[in-house]
Formats: sequence, structure tokens, C-alpha cells
Amino acid sequence: MKHLLRLILISTFFWGFSAHAQQTDIAGLDKDTVITNYSAYKRSIGFAGLLQTRYVASLTDNVDVNGKNFNDASTNKITNTFLLKRVRLQVKGTVNDHFSANLMVNFAEFSSDPSNKVLENAFVKYTLSKHFNVQAGQFRPFFGIEDALPVDIIRTLDYSNQYYAFGASGWQSFQVGVSVFGDVNKTGSVRYYAGVYNGNNRNQATDNDNEKNLYARIETSISKNLIIGINGATGSQGGGGGLGNAWGGDIVATHKFDSDWKLTISGEYKNGTNLSLYNTYTANPPGLSQVRMQGFYFFPVLRYSYNLPRVRAIEFSSRYEYFNDNYKLTGDPRQTIIPNITLIFADDMYAALQLGVAIDMYKNDVPLTTNYSHNLAYLQLQIRF
Repeated sequence: MKHLLRLILISTFFWGFSAHAQQTDIAGLDKDTVITNYSAYKRSIGFAGLLQTRYVASLTDNVDVNGKNFNDASTNKITNTFLLKRVRLQVKGTVNDHFSANLMVNFAEFSSDPSNKVLENAFVKYTLSKHFNVQAGQFRPFFGIEDALPVDIIRTLDYSNQYYAFGASGWQSFQVGVSVFGDVNKTGSVRYYAGVYNGNNRNQATDNDNEKNLYARIETSISKNLIIGINGATGSQGGGGGLGNAWGGDIVATHKFDSDWKLTISGEYKNGTNLSLYNTYTANPPGLSQVRMQGFYFFPVLRYSYNLPRVRAIEFSSRYEYFNDNYKLTGDPRQTIIPNITLIFADDMYAALQLGVAIDMYKNDVPLTTNYSHNLAYLQLQIRF
């Protein structure tokens, strides 16, 4: 079945090229004009970036800024620090009206071990129409809300805990492969996403097994204020346990009270094989179907638009998340609450100052580890350009 799906994706890709060869795009030209060379038609290059710097301080005794519990004999007791979380530079080059390329690097990764990091996006995109797009290279598979949003818009301290856990198992975050996506109908109220990729995460020379991950997403706008999506995927990560799977659903709803106040509520649930955790078992591993993770979050954002020359808006939010990385066996459920206030000084989050607290609560605290309940205060400045 997985080989059939892979064949369909590849066949669809080449069908798109065939269709391109048969069409003539004369948008914006006189109706009698015939283009004989598309080599530089609409060629352009654009640059964008994100600088995200923050100050963090632990509010819990004997817990450092990374959430790890320590004792009096510990040598590393950093409980507050300034740091750079993201220093991203993005380049988009448009060859013509159908071909483009996207590169994105995160220079903040050099502050630690940069192995298999730094390079984030690196893909070529072919656009036939709004109904059919292909991208190949390294990108984020569209597997939920956080993959669908722009990578440089972060409305709280960070992405969800489930995003990083599912990313570590190859279900989302930056992967290497091919995907197709577009609108199903003319109005664009139904959209599809599908793809095949290695599943062993970014910046790897090759796949670490012969299996490939397959994913699909259907997203529909019930109305202009309500979007619902469902996701499904299957794949492996070279652990020898066979194929795992992941699935989930999400919703985004907005309500505008008046010209100044707007409420946006997003929620997401995911359930999947914890391939990363399974690969840590060395002796007598359980069945792969027993090593599963699940979680959900609820994220309301209340925005008041000042529309002043220097202060454009203020946002109040508080994300609640429940996540269990091994709920069928010995998982330790984690709850996270992040109340946050954001001052926006330029439209579309181009300049924002954020203040909040990340409250992490584990069902069972494990001393001298990061599985330990703690609170972290942060002041974060992010600039898009």
C-alpha cells in the first residue's frame, strides 16, 4: 500500500510538468502576446529574517533555566540568563512564474552543537495553479496548525511540547522529501496536503532505513471564522520495530467583537507512535504499538487593536497543554500553562515584546532530571524583517 501511494505521488508530480508544457500563461499581458521564453518571467529574489532574544529566570528553587532539578552539590546552577533563541535568515528566489526556491538558516544553532542543525528550509517549489503545488527538499510537512503557520510568527514562549516530541519522532518539523498541496475546490475552502519523506529528521545525508514516511492532511473552512483539519501519517525511524503511525485533528476559530477586539481560539489533539523513545530501549523492548504518545492544547488569544502610530495592538493569551510521551506504559503526564502578554509595535508581529510565565506540572517529579515541576518567567523580544 505504501509503495502504491508513493507511486501516485511521483506520477502526480510528473503529470504537473506535462500539464505545464501544454499551457500558456499570459496573465498581465496583452491577449495577442505570446511568450516564447519563460526563463526570466517574473524573476525576483527576496530576503526575510527573524531575531528572537529573551531573558529567562527560574521561579522554582533548585531548578535551572532548562527545567532540570539540581542539588547543592551541582556545579551548573544557572537560574537566569539572556539568550538568543532564533536568528533566522530566509531567502526566496523566484525563477519564473512556476519555479521558486526557499532557503532558511538559524544562526542561533551555532551557540550549541550545530550538528544536524542550522539549515532549516531548503526546498524547490513548483506551482502549476492554486490547485497543484509541489515542493521537494527539506521542509516542514503540513501536520497540524503549528506546521501551517509561518515559522517566524510565535505568539507565546515557544511551540507546544507535542510539536517537539512529534518532531523528534519524524512526524513533523523539518524533514527531507516531496509534498504536494493545493485547493480542492474553486473557492479554496477545502485544501489538501500530502507527501513522502525520509522521517529521520533534518540535515541527514541519507535515510536510515528503506521505509518512507507518508502523510496527508485535509483542511476545510466551515466559514471564514472556523477552520478544521485532520492529519494522518505512517512511517518508521530505523529502530527495527516496524511501521508506526500518527494522527490528529485541529481547529481554529475567530470572533470579532467590534473593530478593536478579536478573539482567536486554536486547539489540537495528536496521538502517535513515539519512535524516538522506542529507539532508546536496548534490552527486551516492548511492542512498537505499546510505545505511544498523545496530547492536546487549547490556546485562546484576545487581541485589542490600539492602531496608534507606535503601538498597534496588545494580545492576552494563555495556552494550556496536556502531554504524555508514553501513556500506554510508564509515561509521566505533563501539564503546561503559559499566560502571556504581547505588545505589538508593528503590524503582523514585525516587532513584539512578550512577557509571561511557563508553568510546568508533572504527575511524578523525578529528582535531578527535567521531569520536575517548575515555573519559568520570560521577557522576549522578537523582530521580523
